Amino acid sequence: MSNRLMVKLNKKPCYDILIENDLSALNNEITNLYPEKRKLCIISESNVFPLWGEKVINTLKETGFEVLHYEFKAGEENKTLATVNKIYEFLIKEHFERRDVLVALGGGVCGDITGYAAATYLRGIDFIQIPTTLLSFVDSSVGGKTGVDYKGYKNMVGAFKMPRLVYIDTEFLNTISDRMYYSGFAEVMKAALIKDGEFYEWLISNMYEICEKDKDVVSEMIFRSVDIKRQVVEKDPFEKDERRLLNFGHTIGHAIEKYKKYTLSHGECVALGCVAASYISLKKGFITNDEHYEIRDMFVPFNLPITVSDIEPKKILKILKSDKKAKNGIVSFVLLKKPGKAFVCDEVSDKEILEGINAVFFDINAND
Repeated sequence: MSNRLMVKLNKKPCYDILIENDLSALNNEITNLYPEKRKLCIISESNVFPLWGEKVINTLKETGFEVLHYEFKAGEENKTLATVNKIYEFLIKEHFERRDVLVALGGGVCGDITGYAAATYLRGIDFIQIPTTLLSFVDSSVGGKTGVDYKGYKNMVGAFKMPRLVYIDTEFLNTISDRMYYSGFAEVMKAALIKDGEFYEWLISNMYEICEKDKDVVSEMIFRSVDIKRQVVEKDPFEKDERRLLNFGHTIGHAIEKYKKYTLSHGECVALGCVAASYISLKKGFITNDEHYEIRDMFVPFNLPITVSDIEPKKILKILKSDKKAKNGIVSFVLLKKPGKAFVCDEVSDKEILEGINAVFFDINAND
């Protein structure tokens, strides 16, 4: 299997996605992109830079480019305009010009922040994605959606900014926790459920190998997931039509994530959202009972939740309806016709949404 994918926009090459098991090909990729020397600034987060920062800096210095770095405190709570402002200040102080390049070294939060800074600094400079988590490998590093949260509203401020390169080094998976690994798997499942029934069946067949982090199986899983994202992005780069399918599981998932004040990981909330959306698909007659319960149960071996306690379903609904994707208070839902085939449905009532939320709500007081 190839380790390279190319994203095309308007049928023209835009950027490559490279899947490797070390950093050895990184310098060649960068010097091919930029034959003339320029400055690189690695933007990283406090839980990643101590592990990988020095190695990446030393690797990039072999290009002969000047390499600087800026480290911000990790966590969704720091995905804000305040963090971006500090990055601007650093870049101004270091005299970064429009020809220079930012390098995002970290998970989805880092990629989003770096991409937004790149989109807006000097009206736009280049950036490169070096994602470090499974979730950022298969989802957030690809597609050019960047942004920050605003007053608790997720990704409310942002811009579309395509990277010049996405370099995926599977070696990074050796230093993430099992919880973060499984969190990323939620996005893998989402990709299969919306676009590729054969891949969904492959995930079921390779469940144990994925859990055991078999290198060949994990590399294939990443490649196939990224390829689905690539195909969707190429058809709809600015989320006007088909790209909306990538929001499967995110509508209710984002609302739960905000309600729980980010104590659950993004992937854990996506898993809950997928189960809820699958249940709504069942109730509307699109999928069978067996299909719904197989989808629900597929998250269990990967330590992903299929129920959540300590939530108020009506408050989740309220949060959901204030989401940036809501139009005139109406929320479009991505539902399933079958595993591997999703569609956008604008006819989901508040009652049906509440049924979906209640499908994942474990009320610890129900039997009191």
